Amino acid sequence: MFIIYSILIFCLLIFVHEFGHLISAKLCKVRVNEFALGMGPKLFSRQKGETLYSLRAIPIGGFCAMEGENEESDDPNSFSSKPAWMKALVLVAGSLMNIILAIVLVAAIIYYIGQPLSVVETVAEDAPAAVAGLQSGDKITAIGDTQIDEWGDISATLSSELSSASPGGEIFSGEPGAATDFHVTLTVERAGQEQKIETSLYYNEEGNVMIGITPAMGHSPVYFFKSFGLGTRTVFQMTGMMYSALWDLVTGKTGLDGLSGPIGIVKTVGDSVQYGFSSIVQLTALISLNLGIINLLPFPALDGGRLLFLVIRKVAGKRISDAVEAKVHLIGIILLLALMVVVTFKDVDRFILN
Repeated sequence: MFIIYSILIFCLLIFVHEFGHLISAKLCKVRVNEFALGMGPKLFSRQKGETLYSLRAIPIGGFCAMEGENEESDDPNSFSSKPAWMKALVLVAGSLMNIILAIVLVAAIIYYIGQPLSVVETVAEDAPAAVAGLQSGDKITAIGDTQIDEWGDISATLSSELSSASPGGEIFSGEPGAATDFHVTLTVERAGQEQKIETSLYYNEEGNVMIGITPAMGHSPVYFFKSFGLGTRTVFQMTGMMYSALWDLVTGKTGLDGLSGPIGIVKTVGDSVQYGFSSIVQLTALISLNLGIINLLPFPALDGGRLLFLVIRKVAGKRISDAVEAKVHLIGIILLLALMVVVTFKDVDRFILN
């Protein structure tokens, strides 16, 4: 079953990406010769106006073939004949659609599941919060002098307090389960009464600093509209983490073991199926965001690489021809395929052979 889910996710994300290119191209009056979902032999095709719409046999990939995209063309509606701002719009549209899809999916999850409230649902046994006397149903209204409006403010405030108390990061070092010497004062609302509770923190198995509580989930009266704002903020936070991970990869802090290809994605989808449909939707949002961000990187053959060439050719003029740009993008495709082969072999070793 997870194979079917994987194929559907691939098809959805690629369709949305290429549909962004198609719509923006049509708006800019760029001639689109073919819009295809999938790769390989055609299973079905239909000509509508100047564009051939096709469904192909291999359900991975797709394309929006525009006139004059990779070669010179005398057609006044070719991609190459359009001004730079129109080309940029067409190139960005695919990734933008993936990012919008990620926001919509995350917002839908938030709306369906609910928002983590600043109300305690459970207190882990023997955790610092339990020792301090925190109870289920307590509403955390402040940490120190900082007001708490939602659950996300709790972790952000704890991180800020820790950073202020330990500029050198001394108290961040510790083994999983080890308590820290750092204490915070929580202001909680219990049965209509305000109380002050002082608690220490500990390191969980992932090395994150915790106090040992989980949130209650709930909805606000305007939750349908608020969920999109929360979804947007969540996606921007995810984007920041992804760029940070990419930087670690580029600078060598992390290796290729952190990357996954189609096999790794299928494995992850299989794991998500066990946790229900919301987990699959969340994973789809994450992959969609990844696809949007990766495609905007300034690397040859990617949309970001084509955007970079727009800027370079604007400065260099005709010293860089379409043929030269096409060769650079071809090299980029070869390098990306080589990376895909390496990652796939690693995925086979991790998920199939072991």
